[in-house]
Amino acid sequence: MTITAIALAAAIGLTGCAGGNDSNNGGAMSGMDHQGTSATASATASAAASATASGPAAATDRNSADVSFAQMMIPHHTQAVHMSDVVLAKKDIPLQVSELANRIKAAQGPEIEKMQGWLKEWNQPAEMAGSHDMDGMMSEGDMKALESAQGTEAARLYLTQMIAHHEGAVAMATSEINDGTNADALALGKDIVSAQQAEIAEMQGLLKSL
Repeated sequence: MTITAIALAAAIGLTGCAGGNDSNNGGAMSGMDHQGTSATASATASAAASATASGPAAATDRNSADVSFAQMMIPHHTQAVHMSDVVLAKKDIPLQVSELANRIKAAQGPEIEKMQGWLKEWNQPAEMAGSHDMDGMMSEGDMKALESAQGTEAARLYLTQMIAHHEGAVAMATSEINDGTNADALALGKDIVSAQQAEIAEMQGLLKSL
């Protein structure tokens, strides 16, 4: 009986120790879980706050001048590309004029796509409502004259028309630089002014050589 009582007491003592250890372990695990959950929640909240802060800024980082610039410059560039296609399809066009026409297409085609992408991101229509005069745009009669001309006459007419066309684009881009707020649109405006002013000077020189 004495031996049995001692054995029973030892068993109870071991059971108590085991229970205490489980309790302590459980407490430690509970604390670890709490800390992990807090860290995850904090990171999630931080990411959500960042997304909320950047979302509206990206959506509103433009004004009416930026929108008008893109909406008007797209058809303006489109006509320049068309004029270049017309002259490139003709025979006996001087090589320097053909090279210029190809460069204009190569530069303005991607710019059209870029501006179309902006308008889509801004949830704005690709075209302005109503009719709007754009500096340097050729009339239907101007385009027919270019299509009818041949050889050196066509090259000379193309250069004359494109100088006026470029001057209009420079004026529109300058307005964007003065009034716009979107960083990408402002950068494009500056690129257009720089590139097309240089091409105007080049075309004026070509005209003198024809």
